[in-house]
Amino acid sequence: MALRPLSSILSNPSLTSPKVHQRLKQNIVGLSRRDFINVGFSVMPLVICPPPPSIAREVEVGSFLPPSPTDPNFVLFKATPKDTPALRAGNVQPYTFILPPTWKQLRIANILSGNYCQPKCAEPWVEVKFENEKQGKVQVVASPLIRLTNKPNATIEDIGTPEKVIASLGPFVTGNTLDPDELLETSIEKRGDLTYYKYVLETPYALTGSHNLAKATAKGNTVVLCVVSASDKQWASSKKTLEAILDSFEV
Repeated sequence: MALRPLSSILSNPSLTSPKVHQRLKQNIVGLSRRDFINVGFSVMPLVICPPPPSIAREVEVGSFLPPSPTDPNFVLFKATPKDTPALRAGNVQPYTFILPPTWKQLRIANILSGNYCQPKCAEPWVEVKFENEKQGKVQVVASPLIRLTNKPNATIEDIGTPEKVIASLGPFVTGNTLDPDELLETSIEKRGDLTYYKYVLETPYALTGSHNLAKATAKGNTVVLCVVSASDKQWASSKKTLEAILDSFEV
């Protein structure tokens, strides 16, 4: 809710009833500070305005993200400090990935975003989340390195094998629990000076969806995990799109 200043009310009669507007104009001259406040409060219920539609409305990412330089069918999301509390605190390094232009960014609840605990969070938090009802969703989860190892600035290899890492972070992939039998495939990818662990999971009981793809790496004091999720129906029609999103993820 936003309150309009009294000056804008006086300059725009349509914002109040004619009687109230006339009374304000007749009595504004010579008002004491106390009188001015009282008049302001007396008309307050009449000047409460809803938030601008652009703030409340979910917008397709194609309307504000640039095209991907590698594939014209996607747009490029590059996280910056303005996007998340952890990036502003320097706990996470900027990351990028591509998205279909019809996807929408979802709001992250304050308690899930880590906003309340930066710069020293003890538990993982959600960085960003995007979704398309017909194709699936993607989220980036960050975990304090200290939760997985006591070695400062450890690499993902220092933490352990792909199986060990996903055993620790699995609940943040599925939204509840991860059974070792649900891990179908692991692989290791090198990009620059970072190593990424990649996972293919079939998770029939997961809150995030029955199909999950994940990709994790460690940089600085944080492990960053990208998770792509889909239902059976979404997976059947959008598998290649979801795989492309995950493959593009890079810190």
